[in-house]
Amino acid sequence: MRIVLPQPEIAANFGNILRSSACFDVPVSVIEPLGFPLATRDVRRAAMDYGRQVDLTRHADWGHYVAKQTGRRILFTTRGAERLDGFAVSQDDHLIFGGESAGAPDAVHAACAHRLLIPISGRSLNLSNAVAIALFEALRQTRGLP
Repeated sequence: MRIVLPQPEIAANFGNILRSSACFDVPVSVIEPLGFPLATRDVRRAAMDYGRQVDLTRHADWGHYVAKQTGRRILFTTRGAERLDGFAVSQDDHLIFGGESAGAPDAVHAACAHRLLIPISGRSLNLSNAVAIALFEALRQTRGLP
């Protein structure tokens, strides 16, 4: 399992995602361009010392990521056709989350095997919260919780 973040925009969200990744021992792929420098203080503050524990891979663009990855691509989006709670996640899935303001680009949507939504009563969740919810459910299903 892997968390994939194409073009994240907010450093603090990214730092929080790194923390979740470290706590659940799940690698992260980040796809440029980023809305912030990776070494920014906001990333370090949110990730705390957990950031050093994360298996982080940086990709120059979406095409570079697709060429290097294996496994099924699962996009979490407010435009999802399937609900997370009714979907069977696999251990080799890549959990993909779009940027904070515009979501995932059309190329990402087109390249994903499935588009899932997290059932909520509001419009959308904060990116780091969505990642934490989806990651926990995926690990619960695959018996990958620590």
